[in-house]
Amino acid sequence: MSGTAPWWRSAVIYQVYIRSFADGNGDGVGDIAGIRSRLPYLKSLGVDALWINPWYKSPQADHGYDVADYREIDPLFGTLAEAEQLIEEAHQHGIRVIPDIVPNHTSDQHAWFQAALTAKPGSPERDRYIFRPGRGPDGAAPPNDWVSVFGGPAWTRLPDGEWYLHLFAPQQPDLNWGHPDVRAEFESVLRFWFGRGVDGFRIDVAHGLVKHPGLPDLPPRQGPKDDGTREHADHPHWDRDEVHDIFRAWRRVADEFPGERTYVAEAWADTPERLAAYVRPDGLHTAFNFDFLMASWNPKDLRTVIDDSLAMLGAVGAPATWVLSNHDVVRHPSRYGRKTSKRWVATETYRPEGPLNLDLGTQRARAAALLMLALPGGAYIYQGEELGLPEVEDLPETVLQDPIWERSGHTDRGRDGCRVPIPWSGQTAPYGFSPDGTQTAPWLPQPEGWAGYSVYAQTGDETSMLELYRGALDLRREHPALGDGTLTWLDAPVEVLAFSRTPGFMCAVNLSTEPYLLPPHQSVLLASGPLQDGLLAPDHAVWLAV
Repeated sequence: MSGTAPWWRSAVIYQVYIRSFADGNGDGVGDIAGIRSRLPYLKSLGVDALWINPWYKSPQADHGYDVADYREIDPLFGTLAEAEQLIEEAHQHGIRVIPDIVPNHTSDQHAWFQAALTAKPGSPERDRYIFRPGRGPDGAAPPNDWVSVFGGPAWTRLPDGEWYLHLFAPQQPDLNWGHPDVRAEFESVLRFWFGRGVDGFRIDVAHGLVKHPGLPDLPPRQGPKDDGTREHADHPHWDRDEVHDIFRAWRRVADEFPGERTYVAEAWADTPERLAAYVRPDGLHTAFNFDFLMASWNPKDLRTVIDDSLAMLGAVGAPATWVLSNHDVVRHPSRYGRKTSKRWVATETYRPEGPLNLDLGTQRARAAALLMLALPGGAYIYQGEELGLPEVEDLPETVLQDPIWERSGHTDRGRDGCRVPIPWSGQTAPYGFSPDGTQTAPWLPQPEGWAGYSVYAQTGDETSMLELYRGALDLRREHPALGDGTLTWLDAPVEVLAFSRTPGFMCAVNLSTEPYLLPPHQSVLLASGPLQDGLLAPDHAVWLAV
């Protein structure tokens, strides 16, 4: 790893889902005060930066992804002054701060949308959003057949007869990115936060900003081809070529500020080539590698994703950014602990198949962590991943809060299972999530029996997931082979992933059912589980000095 390369090319970034990380004021919801109190923990873990889910003023219809004011902090989480203090204190700990930005839509309580509601059809105020007359003789049918990501139609009709577009909840009207006001406002918001010291932004729904001007009906759905790959489909509102013009302008804004400010795109693209288009030299810096997240625990799947990602991103000079879990998907110990009937693709809800073997899932999650952190590029860690937290699959229906639950007519439980507040200490809930003596329960209930997952319980236990992550991040920081760069695949059985990185590093992951005899090496740097007689057990991984 070159000492002169920009920090973001090899950074390990920790995702803070703010509601569920740490509650500083005892109201049962995580907040900025909680993050500030846990900065020493994050420094000891060894991460380079924090991505913080939306903290802006919001009615919280979608837990902050419905923004009413991009320049204010929601009182649930704190104040603008506290946010500025957090940025300063994180920097003192050597940790950068990357907030979320939500440019596809605002809240329906945003001043712009409120003005649009009181204005007439065809008015300048409505032109900042996507308003259209309906179809049919009296306009009673939606303008097209688009559906909401959260279930149900993507259009809502107003009393005056016009419809407005919301690709998510009705409280999240989509902006019209063809309007100069929208472009100018977001560039102003970026400068507002860059001026307060943030180091970059994670861009929500980066692939969704531009809609086909004719708003045509959806094309027929295309499944993956027989070999599991996909072809690019021209879609009326996802991943349209014109979106890159917006991000070229955003790149120019970031480049106005010192200190290597950066963007990471949440861009769901149907081929590696389409993803690479977001991270060309004049565009965004990085994009999440969701193909890696969605790959099954299968050597062929994983190797294909790694090869395709490195080739396509390398062709445009961008680093890969690997990720195993986030606030939108089932936690990976629970994904790896059961078999799925078919490959999971981005356009479909992940549905686990069969009973959960959590011991197996956790063993594989330990190996996956060493694989991810050994690959060239950067990586993201979702809070609680370093504790080995599983998905909470048995939350009572009465506590579910994700809008997907209601919008799907109670057929999809949504994403609450990966958002349960994380355990810090103690034997019973709230496990140190809230201050001692707090009477208010956490906003989502924590399972009984989570004491063993807590930071306190795992610290100092060499066999724990937390110490595995700490050890891996320590080595990653110190070893010259790790971080940005290239890899070389080594000869190994077909169900073993083995690669070297220069200088003097090797990673092996055994995805077979038989032990794998390790090649000659100088020493074992780190292993996901015990090694016996130089054998790597199934579903284990190892880092070697060679």
